[in-house]
Amino acid sequence: MKIAFHGAARTVTGSKHLITLKNDKKILLDCGMFQGMGHDTDSLNRDFGFDPQEITYMVLSHAHIDHSGLIPRLVKMGYNGDIFCTAATRDMTEILLLDSAEIQEDDVQFTNKRMAKEGLPYVQPLYSMEDAKIAIRSLLPVDFNTWYQIDPDVQLMFTDAGHIVGAACVHLRITENGKTEQITFSGDIGRYNDAILKSPAVFPQADYILMESTYGSTLHADAKPSDEELLRYIHETCVEKRGKLIIPAFSVGRTQELLYALNNAQLNGILPKVDIFVDSPLSTEATAVTKAHPEVFNRAVSNLLKRDKDPFDFPGLHYIKSVDESKSLNFRKAPCVIISASGMAEAGRVKHHIANNIDEPQNTILMVGYCEPQSLGGRLISGAKEVSIFGTRYQVVAEVGMIRSMSAHGDYEDLSQWLSCQQPGDIKKLFLVHGEYEVQKIFKNWLLKKGFKDIEIPERHYEIGLT
Repeated sequence: MKIAFHGAARTVTGSKHLITLKNDKKILLDCGMFQGMGHDTDSLNRDFGFDPQEITYMVLSHAHIDHSGLIPRLVKMGYNGDIFCTAATRDMTEILLLDSAEIQEDDVQFTNKRMAKEGLPYVQPLYSMEDAKIAIRSLLPVDFNTWYQIDPDVQLMFTDAGHIVGAACVHLRITENGKTEQITFSGDIGRYNDAILKSPAVFPQADYILMESTYGSTLHADAKPSDEELLRYIHETCVEKRGKLIIPAFSVGRTQELLYALNNAQLNGILPKVDIFVDSPLSTEATAVTKAHPEVFNRAVSNLLKRDKDPFDFPGLHYIKSVDESKSLNFRKAPCVIISASGMAEAGRVKHHIANNIDEPQNTILMVGYCEPQSLGGRLISGAKEVSIFGTRYQVVAEVGMIRSMSAHGDYEDLSQWLSCQQPGDIKKLFLVHGEYEVQKIFKNWLLKKGFKDIEIPERHYEIGLT
């Protein structure tokens, strides 16, 4: 048995890990899109590093585009098997892939207008809306905490990852030459005591572990201060400075966390009376999917539902539906909060809102999640005084804020707690994936002190034999 790392290897996007059995059957763990990698992004997404036609099975940990975003291209290029995932992941992935395809078609149309003027050849999207619809049919939902025989030699089980709605850790029991070994893939590990979701679950002893390490060198602040920080930014920007607070937020997970925090503030009578707009059709759909899967909620949310039928809605909240409504926010003079995708400010309507508000000192751009350093959000966080948006240079006059404790990824203590159900001496090898290399090296040293002996940080396309 061999495993190759074709994405999220010394970076946090493009999750793709390929297991090849001795009988040449191949199991692909995730098929994510690279995001925020500058000029290299497109070429990275067009080169899988393997032949999709040779894949036997695919398993999807969760719906985020950096884990699911290239599934339509995988199917388009020849994969014709099932894609195993949880029910909530199936529902969330459907809306994310359709949105991704629409964005690509729109972007290519815009790009090709410029290409035509310059006499250059047209470019093609990674996949179309029709490609996405075809791929969605392959998503096969299975339950948590049940072993499924997906192949005579392979069993699959999902356990709760606590990251976003439906997110799972993947466990495979693979039998070769009469010997069974377990490979565990963490997907993305959430936080313990999350405001909305259940905590990551314990799992059976593994022989090999592929583990994310996004915040392997970071200790998040307590979750409550992030709510207090959010209210502070609203008060300072909208009440004191009479400006607009622009919050780039991932449609899945982060937007719902923000709405839940704001709803609680409203219930407690401490939310300033200011209009709050969710300007992202995808965020609206993702919130609906979240509401449709109460089985993932923790006890606190389940109890709240007994007295508040919708913990993601409150007076003063408005969902923007049309492009015209979105554009009208540019001409609004009254203070407001605009929550819009994407979280790294790399695509979607939020780029327009940033462009229209970045040069006014009363406004604030508030980042609430991880950003690739090369992304627009990453450049703003790093203190850039000037940024390019849609080819136009803008001076950064607005305040740029950051709430670091608002993350769907666990910090190094959460990651360590996830591993605490394992006997370190029984782990033959632990691979750190989905993290920046410098962070991974720090986390590796932390894990060595915890008793884990053999830890590797694979590069992209690195392949190694396991048995």
